[in-house]
Amino acid sequence: MSKILYEVYQNDIKDSESVMFGKWYARLKSIETLSTEKLAKHISEHGSVFTADVVEGVMKKVKTCLVEMLLESKKVKIAGLGTFYLTAECQKGGADKEEDFNVNQHLKALHIRFLPDQAQEDNLSSREFIKKAEFVNIKSLLSGKAETEAEGGDNEENEDGGQSQGGSQNGEQGGSQNQGGSSTGPETTENYALTITTSGNGSASVTINGSAVTSGSSLNEDDEVELSITPATGQVPTATLNGSEIELTEDGGVYTGNFAMPGQASTLVINTGSASGDDGFDKD
Repeated sequence: MSKILYEVYQNDIKDSESVMFGKWYARLKSIETLSTEKLAKHISEHGSVFTADVVEGVMKKVKTCLVEMLLESKKVKIAGLGTFYLTAECQKGGADKEEDFNVNQHLKALHIRFLPDQAQEDNLSSREFIKKAEFVNIKSLLSGKAETEAEGGDNEENEDGGQSQGGSQNGEQGGSQNQGGSSTGPETTENYALTITTSGNGSASVTINGSAVTSGSSLNEDDEVELSITPATGQVPTATLNGSEIELTEDGGVYTGNFAMPGQASTLVINTGSASGDDGFDKD
């Protein structure tokens, strides 16, 4: 089973409206960002009949064609993985009237979003994906590594019989390891307030890993936020983040969606029920 590294941190952002202040939470840590070349090599070594350069070429072509299709207002679904799609981020304030809206003036950015495949045989949705992972606290991992390095330094010193030679080796190797450690160890993160407003006759919940998120909560950039909306009968909900639509998936009358917290104070607007057909997005 794969190992997911995490660290436990305390929310120290004082916010009178937040129930998260002072509580302890987990956030995931990455040890490396794989390049296309490294990922292609990894794929080629896992029973593939294709060489690494062929795999890398296909991956680059997939990227080029994916962007091309997204810019033609198409969604791209890769079976067993998920669906890529675009959302729009608008400038704060928007236009006062429909006829005043101007793309060059009011549209701020386009974001590529990803919705995990939720087919039963390859369910990558947040609640199912967690079942596939084994978790390791990065603090205990780094502590074990530090002890191992310290023991190795002592052995070299005793075997060489000279402190200066052992110190030189430890200095060079340790410097290299420390440099790598600084890039893969705990990163300095900032918290950003998430304002949540809701309207409509239905109900909605906003969570991170099953823990409730309330308006005014301070979140880390890239925190994965989940929405669950149950609209009134015959109505369709909508949700936007900073003016950009969040795609919702319906299952048994419950609509779910997710987004990664931007690196800025953000506003989530949820309408738990509007007249069917007025939601403004397709339902395929």
